[in-house]
Amino acid sequence: MTQVTLSVPDISCNHCKSSIEGAVAPMEGVTSAEVTIDARTVDVTYDDQVVDLDAIITAIDDQGYEVAGTRA
Repeated sequence: MTQVTLSVPDISCNHCKSSIEGAVAPMEGVTSAEVTIDARTVDVTYDDQVVDLDAIITAIDDQGYEVAGTRA
């Protein structure tokens, strides 16, 4: 499993949290996706043999949020 923290500066409320988690968590290969509103981050644990990071970032982008950076 791979764990990454994504910086998403536009996260500001529970709607943002629900929108992002709702898009990322059900993806095949993702075992967890947790938004921290105060830190404006998304912690994602995923199987990189099933889904790649670019697909996860695209899912967040598709919800209207830009990923500004990543931390492993």
